[in-house]
Amino acid sequence: MKHSRFLKSAAVVSVGGFLAKGIGAFYRIPLTNLLGGYGMGLYQMAYPLFCVLLTFSSAGIPSAFSRIIAREEASSRGHERTVSSAFRLFFLIGLCGTLIMLLLAPQMSALQGEAGLKRCYLALAPSVLLVSLIAVFRGYFQGKNDMVPTAVSEIVEQLFKVLPGLYFAQKFADDPALAVSCALAAVSFSELAALGYLVLRYRREAHAPSPFRGVSSEGVLYSALPVMTAASLLPLSQMADSVIIVRFLSRYTERAVALYGLYSGGALSLVNLPVGVCYGLAAAVVPAVSEAFAKGKEQEGRERAMYALAITLMISAPCAAGLYFFAPLAVRILYGSMSAGDAETLVSLVRLMSVSAAFLACAQTLAACLTGMGRAKYAALSMLVAVACKLALQPFLLSRPSLSVYGAAIATNACYLIAFSLDLFYTVRRKRKGAKGYDHHCQSGSGEKRLDGARADGGARCG
Repeated sequence: MKHSRFLKSAAVVSVGGFLAKGIGAFYRIPLTNLLGGYGMGLYQMAYPLFCVLLTFSSAGIPSAFSRIIAREEASSRGHERTVSSAFRLFFLIGLCGTLIMLLLAPQMSALQGEAGLKRCYLALAPSVLLVSLIAVFRGYFQGKNDMVPTAVSEIVEQLFKVLPGLYFAQKFADDPALAVSCALAAVSFSELAALGYLVLRYRREAHAPSPFRGVSSEGVLYSALPVMTAASLLPLSQMADSVIIVRFLSRYTERAVALYGLYSGGALSLVNLPVGVCYGLAAAVVPAVSEAFAKGKEQEGRERAMYALAITLMISAPCAAGLYFFAPLAVRILYGSMSAGDAETLVSLVRLMSVSAAFLACAQTLAACLTGMGRAKYAALSMLVAVACKLALQPFLLSRPSLSVYGAAIATNACYLIAFSLDLFYTVRRKRKGAKGYDHHCQSGSGEKRLDGARADGGARCG
């Protein structure tokens, strides 16, 4: 794959991601004005549990599944069994996620000390199943280097979220808890719209296999599990944030929920914008690296990984600098109705966390590279170490009134730096002589099992 082809694939997803993130960012402006600091705090407090279930049941699927499809494309194999297996498997996983969220809604709202959050969790629960199915279709198209469906579906998600969300936020502005729950119900509606688009796009494929044909899912699960684990760790830590940050800040301020809203809903949202733009590179690099490794061209695969990292740095580093220097202007434009004190706090948070825009974007790309190399477990290990360090730092930093919510920002910076450093180490490190790779892709149909990508990675087995 030439660099120009890789860049074209990355550009398609990046443009789609940029437009989607842009719509989402501008959506936050009137939403924040309508809901206020308390309402946005509730809005953000509902997301961590949702993101944990959502990420584990969906976020790793496009990367892992696109790797499998790319390897089958490289070896001219059919996709019928793979698509069927993935669809059935992640339908069940997504359904379990939705049910778990429904069951945990009362307990989580009680743990977070906000009874109104229960309705928020119930409104978001259907999205877990819907996004799980969306991820399968995105992975299928990405593995075939067709990035347009992913880009368009992201835009569809945002468009179908904005209008209903703003309508309900305005209609129930006098009841923040109800307004937030209705705005979050719009998220579920938007995912249904995106899934509808992808199903229609999939049916247009000339020989698209039926996703309902029943076959074994062991190989798909084995390939996807490390990616899903790595992807779920960060949202899991953010769920812990919603409890730890609010509880520690509550010890010395009555504005704990509002400060958490500024950190999570304001600063993190702005910092994640460059990360969303760079997502296209992460999506495109998985099939690019997988193809090289499937053909035994490991050095070429590493070169593609380093090229993707270089492009990510070229995009994310200027964005990080822009966040630092233009934070006051961005906050003034985006959150014009915010009080002077909150605006000053948000500007300081954005400046403090601006460096994380580069660290997280690079970690995202390198984690995708590791997935393409068949080393997703190392990306999971890197994020596990990074999150553990973050959770260890938070109590120490947040317990200091002089740092207040800025302690959470410092811990987050450390988390992303550690994840990036470890991912880089594992990406450039070569396997020890005699070490065997494990690219496990078993399929069972009429009694047979199949090995995928066996020799290029030093041998493979079906367990």
